[in-house]
Amino acid sequence: MSAAPLASVLFVCVHNAGRSQMAAGFLGHLAGDRIEVRSAGSLPADRVNPAAVEAMKEVGVDIADQQPKVLTVEAVQASDYVITMGCGDACPVFPGKKYLDWALEDPAGKGVDSVRPIRDEIRNRIEALVAEIDAQRGE
Repeated sequence: MSAAPLASVLFVCVHNAGRSQMAAGFLGHLAGDRIEVRSAGSLPADRVNPAAVEAMKEVGVDIADQQPKVLTVEAVQASDYVITMGCGDACPVFPGKKYLDWALEDPAGKGVDSVRPIRDEIRNRIEALVAEIDAQRGE
């Protein structure tokens, strides 16, 4: 039986097809089951951005099987951290949650060369987030 996750993180962007999917992929990859990961969007796309999938594959993280999901109040309520991706998304606000807004360029319509710097910035932020959660939970 595995221990309960240290925290739960919800990544939100409008289409849940690029930034939030890359962030969720990195967090799952770097934290394993220590942190519960969710991602969603207010207007989910039909599929994950192929350039985001390719850019993540280059660093050993496979998000090809992910599907954009609609943002729900329940997902916000179930999360300790709610991280919006610089898209001005209106999220329901509940006390006791930590809300962060990461201003990140939208990879929509860009090729993999343009997505790589966005991917790398997301990875840096995820590494810092994991360190913060571990420190708060006494890891």
